[in-house]
Amino acid sequence: MSLPLYNRLYKAEVIHYFKESWTGLNDIELATLEWVDWFNKTRLHSTIGYVSPFEFEKRYYDNLILSGIAA
Repeated sequence: MSLPLYNRLYKAEVIHYFKESWTGLNDIELATLEWVDWFNKTRLHSTIGYVSPFEFEKRYYDNLILSGIAA
């Protein structure tokens, strides 16, 4: 059974890359929180035009507001 994509990315990008610099569980938790924040907010997504999720959502709501004003 293979791991879901997010688990594989997490293990490859966080666990295997940074594990030498950690001194305890708190370091792992902080690294996990930073990775999740980056993955959900900053990472450029190819499926939405290589923009961050925040930028994509902002554009979406800006278009809704403008189309509502025009009507």
